[in-house]
Amino acid sequence: MITKILVICLFELKETLMEKLTNKEEEIMHILWKLQKGFINDILAEMPEPKPHYNTLSTLVRILEEKGVVAYHAFGKSHQYYPVVTMEAYRSMFMEETMQKYFDNSFSNLVNFFVKDKQVSQKELNEILSIIEKNKQV
Repeated sequence: MITKILVICLFELKETLMEKLTNKEEEIMHILWKLQKGFINDILAEMPEPKPHYNTLSTLVRILEEKGVVAYHAFGKSHQYYPVVTMEAYRSMFMEETMQKYFDNSFSNLVNFFVKDKQVSQKELNEILSIIEKNKQV
């Protein structure tokens, strides 16, 4: 029963996130992931300059709520927002889509892309190899 519920939730999450969030929406999500929960003023305080107007930010957060990635607890007329989707779940969905669209679902194509353009240091390559070795043993 729990497995069935989990599968349904994951399917609904994938359907919700089929449309990638905008840059501003992702920026707000990063703030909410960091804060874990917050009122509009809390989110606004974390925004970089130039900060959006309060009403603009409020509208963007409501759009995130409509997309199903944010929810809220009501305190009178105020709403305390919190992320419904974890950063890991969003990252996983985004990377899966990126791998499919740009790298033919190939991890080696992805790594080759960064190595070929010398965007990966030798230290990072060693770390990647170490991670691969650890995961092979699991």
